Amino acid sequence: MSNELVFRKSSYSGQAPNCVEVAHIPTGFRKSSHSGAGENCVEVADLPCGAAVRDSKNPARGHLPFPAAEWDAFLVIARG
Repeated sequence: MSNELVFRKSSYSGQAPNCVEVAHIPTGFRKSSHSGAGENCVEVADLPCGAAVRDSKNPARGHLPFPAAEWDAFLVIARG
């Protein structure tokens, strides 16, 4: 799988020249190293422009993407 986001025109944009583009988030989620040994954990996926997180108990409910600068700032704080 490519490590780049591939954007396409949203099906909700109609025929207008100015439209919304969307990209599929890669599905390479892995258990966060900060989740410990438990079953319920946070999963992380690397993105070309940052990272995405999701709940391992409910992966179908979606993910929360973070731009690279925000993700880096979060990691600095989390690593203490």
